Amino acid sequence: MMPSPSRLLARLCGLALILALSACGYFQSQSDRDREAAKWPEDKLYHAAKDRLDSGSCAAAIEYYEKLQARYPFGIYTQHAQLEMAYCYYRTDDPAQAVATIDRFIKLYPTHQHMAYAYYLRGLINFGRGYGLAERYLPKDPSQRDPGASLQSFNDFSELIKRFPDSIYVEDAQLRMKHLRNILAQHEVNVANYYMRRGAFVAAANRARYVVENYQQTPAMPEALVLLAKCYKVLELNDLAADAERVLELNYPNHPGIEEVKQTAVR
Repeated sequence: MMPSPSRLLARLCGLALILALSACGYFQSQSDRDREAAKWPEDKLYHAAKDRLDSGSCAAAIEYYEKLQARYPFGIYTQHAQLEMAYCYYRTDDPAQAVATIDRFIKLYPTHQHMAYAYYLRGLINFGRGYGLAERYLPKDPSQRDPGASLQSFNDFSELIKRFPDSIYVEDAQLRMKHLRNILAQHEVNVANYYMRRGAFVAAANRARYVVENYQQTPAMPEALVLLAKCYKVLELNDLAADAERVLELNYPNHPGIEEVKQTAVR
């Protein structure tokens, strides 16, 4: 037998009241927990954050790290917490906050035993910086991106190797730097091609020459030589054009760009 409309309405109202009271209890208990955590000693706050980090909950770890920093800004645990919090910001896709936290750590604790990791982590953050959500699912040539983050990452890894040559992070940093050099070199070639298409031959030659002088042994090198030879030929700098063509033929004898250079007409 179906209950009457009035009885059904009463049941629904009762259920809504129970849910509302439960929600109030949850938020009240959550608020109580927050107030209690704010009173914890330094070590307890740190270990609570570390436990959440170790379990993979970076967002929850950040909450405790922030409480720790606010309550004990100069504590011994706070030093370690800053690096771990920077890592959490990195994992939660907040690179700006991650780098700011690392920079603060480097400034405050320049002799810290984990300084090598700080530079390595900053390099990692900038290594992946600039990839938007669309680029994660629709891969794009990295050389087509703004090179600022790649250059900063290269400099971070370079600083790590210079300051801490015996660090365990050096080998990985060197591999990443090699990848970054390839990206930066190809970016310069892309810009040189852009200027070439628009008839800005001097600007194109400058970009191509920069690759030849600074990014040797990268995949972009032969294309840079082709562009350089073509630009010099168009600008009627015949000796320079012949030099670039000679280097191209000597190092890349089968490159199709050699024929392109020979067919390039002067203005």
